[in-house]
Amino acid sequence: MADAKPNGFRTITPHLVVKGAGEAIEFYKKAFGAEERSRLPWPGPDGVERVGHAELTLGDSVVMLADEFPEHGSVAPSAKGASVVIHLMVPDVDATFAQAVAAGATAVMSPENMFWGDRYGKLVDPFGHHWSVATHIEDVAPEQMKERMAAMFAQSPDGCK
Repeated sequence: MADAKPNGFRTITPHLVVKGAGEAIEFYKKAFGAEERSRLPWPGPDGVERVGHAELTLGDSVVMLADEFPEHGSVAPSAKGASVVIHLMVPDVDATFAQAVAAGATAVMSPENMFWGDRYGKLVDPFGHHWSVATHIEDVAPEQMKERMAAMFAQSPDGCK
């Protein structure tokens, strides 16, 4: 019997729908150092070839992606936003954040040391997907995390930065 998870896959794997998947693949290579594992072209109803399925490796994980196929209910994030954030753990959040911005991502929140023990920043890629990028810098006990979170909320009128 075949393994329930193919080589390189985790239990949960993001599968992004992108308007312009070919361009997105190149962006993820530049921004995050992704490596392309595979790409399956697929003819669209208009005769234009699209990416039907692709797989990228980021660190020890696989991200799958495909072009939009609205005729089958598969659409990319809209101008109104996205309902999912892809969380990427990296060895150097500041370098990865700068690399992603240089490649075309929009900085939403520059990396900062956070109360839960990560140095953390937020980006939106040119295709509408939201990314959080982080490097773990310290282990924080649950009680200390509660205290730090309370202090953060006390300092900010809206509870966030």
